[in-house]
Amino acid sequence: MLKPTDFDNIKGNHNKYALVIAVAKRARQIASESEDKNIIMTEKPVSLAINDFINGQYKVLSSDE
Repeated sequence: MLKPTDFDNIKGNHNKYALVIAVAKRARQIASESEDKNIIMTEKPVSLAINDFINGQYKVLSSDE
């Protein structure tokens, strides 16, 4: 189970709304890719998306970037 503190581990100084939107978009992308490739997922897309942001593979861009 993911804890609210997982969002605190994401690098950068972002508001929680922007993080939620970014994680949701990445999770939909992960789910879509696995469906297109007929891959059965054992881990939830949201967990994978949060890990992508924590590990620095993806980052949240602000509106001025």
